[in-house]
Amino acid sequence: MENVFVDNATVMAKGQIPLSKDIRERLGVGVGDRVTLVCQNDRVIMMNSAIYAMKLLQDGMDGEFEKAGIRNDDDVMNLVAEVRSEIEVL
Repeated sequence: MENVFVDNATVMAKGQIPLSKDIRERLGVGVGDRVTLVCQNDRVIMMNSAIYAMKLLQDGMDGEFEKAGIRNDDDVMNLVAEVRSEIEVL
């Protein structure tokens, strides 16, 4: 198993569970940050919500650069310049 860390927590009266410092550090979360819980059968995967959102975005964009003809940094810079010029017209 790669990079596995196991910890235990007790479910409190209101359904809350405390996250140990080690888990918070691994997830990169602190007070007020959000976590996403993904339930798969009998397992729950907890992840930093910001990282989860970025992963969804990346998965959704998979193959879109090729469809738009963007193959390298120059293509990206040309697209940025084009969008900026359109914005300046507004």
